[in-house]
Amino acid sequence: MKRLYADIHRRIGEFDLNVLIDSDAERVGILGESGSGKSMTLRSIAGIEAVDSGHIEVDGRVLYDSSEKTDLKPQKRNVGYMFQNYALFPTMSVMKNVMAGLGRPTEENRGKASDMLKRFRMDGFEDRLPGELSGGQQQRVALARIMVTEPALILLDEPFSALDSYLRDRMQVEMLEMLEDYTGQVVMVSHSRDELYRFSNELFVLSKGSIIRHGETKSVFREPENAIAARLTGCKNFSAAKVVDDHTIEAADWGVTLKLDRDIPADITSIGYRAHNFSPVYGEKQENCIRFDLMRVDDLPFEKNYYIRTLNDDAPLCWFVQGEEQRILEERGLPDYLKMNEDDILLLK
Repeated sequence: MKRLYADIHRRIGEFDLNVLIDSDAERVGILGESGSGKSMTLRSIAGIEAVDSGHIEVDGRVLYDSSEKTDLKPQKRNVGYMFQNYALFPTMSVMKNVMAGLGRPTEENRGKASDMLKRFRMDGFEDRLPGELSGGQQQRVALARIMVTEPALILLDEPFSALDSYLRDRMQVEMLEMLEDYTGQVVMVSHSRDELYRFSNELFVLSKGSIIRHGETKSVFREPENAIAARLTGCKNFSAAKVVDDHTIEAADWGVTLKLDRDIPADITSIGYRAHNFSPVYGEKQENCIRFDLMRVDDLPFEKNYYIRTLNDDAPLCWFVQGEEQRILEERGLPDYLKMNEDDILLLK
């Protein structure tokens, strides 16, 4: 049974952390901006951070319960924690770093560490120091040190945050490959939507210490439900909205009235639209279109970003174009209108 249940309450100064994570997914993601409480949540699960009240259990084993006064020490929780900087001991060899997780330096433990280093393609590096390794090699050693203890849960605290984009992509793929044989749960926190979209089966969106949306990862991206979750999952365009009737809604900042086939809930307060989802329209205006009134264009290496004037000059519409769509624009010129496809309109509370 794989299941993480973490009901965590912690107050530090003016900041309140109140999260409830209940998941049996193999790969769990926690998405949030800096200062939202992501790392504090992981440290609380690992026992590194004190908790004011709540209940934490992994696979039915209670790690913390304030009402029962249960609070296992970090080394007793059987939880592996990877820090942002990997936290390898700089003066200890690769072999000694991995063996550090096993306690006594016995021959049996040395054999376990050696087997784990082979699994992570680090055999031959046993006597190297961490400073003599690349970032990717350090990540493998850090993960080997965690995995050799056979933890029930692995926590990854923004493991790619300090890397450039090329190395980040490569190491994300490596991380997924290294975790393929691991049968426990893995929880990763990040402020990068792309990392968590690739990594997680279930996603929890955290803002100001509270979970504001959770569910199957692709479902959260498809229907973020509120403006903060939409922004964190990459939406660039937002407008205040007024519901006219069950199938009509006004986007006040864009000066357009949208007609939808689906029912519009009465409590919708804003609309979101992702920058890559507009369709160019030439000639006659169609339903759910906005006039293409170009404010500026940014010519980037692999796409063009068009900014379209709206009623609110402080919030132009962003239209990001790449690939075949960019080739069509080069042939036909700029469109007369941009169409918002109904399936891509985000109705937000």
